[in-house]
Amino acid sequence: MTEYPPEPWHLAADACISIWRVPVDELPALPDGAEPLLLGNQAAVFTAWIDYLASGQLSYHELLSCVAVRGRGLAASITDIWVDSEVSRAGGRELWGIPKELAAFTFTGGRTFTAATSDDWIATAAFTPRVGLPIALPVRFEIAQTRNGSPLRTPVEWRGKPRAAAADWSVNPAGPLACLAGKRPVASAALGATKLRFGSCPR
Repeated sequence: MTEYPPEPWHLAADACISIWRVPVDELPALPDGAEPLLLGNQAAVFTAWIDYLASGQLSYHELLSCVAVRGRGLAASITDIWVDSEVSRAGGRELWGIPKELAAFTFTGGRTFTAATSDDWIATAAFTPRVGLPIALPVRFEIAQTRNGSPLRTPVEWRGKPRAAAADWSVNPAGPLACLAGKRPVASAALGATKLRFGSCPR
């Protein structure tokens, strides 16, 4: 296996994102020190299909689910994530405590996606982009995980051109994203021409 690059990772990607409302008692377990942001008894869950392009440091596919948590500004904790790159899996786990697992993906035309492990199907989604913004917008946030038994907050900078989208999801009700099965996202977006910096810069 090729050694993963040191942080920060500089990546280029196309992504499709959905936002969900999930009752707090249906949430997956969060790392120590990560407290979900709640509106009533519901939390915000974000899912993303990401195609990391060859113009970045690593090229692979990804499906992730994360929960919005309290932090210094925008923050989230990744509870479930799959990639088709052993290099990305090793780096995510060892650098930032991100629980990456391997899966097989089908990405069709940048709009329809399927992910499955060797054991079972995880989810399928189809996105239809709408009107978008002509400029790239920057977003900064942090990822709250646990590494080697200690809480860790990792900075992320994301710049992309967002487009509103309609999304049609199908989630395995017996799978790891079961808390989303039978629900519809409250909003979705497609992000193109995305640049991503993940991790802290050397001091």
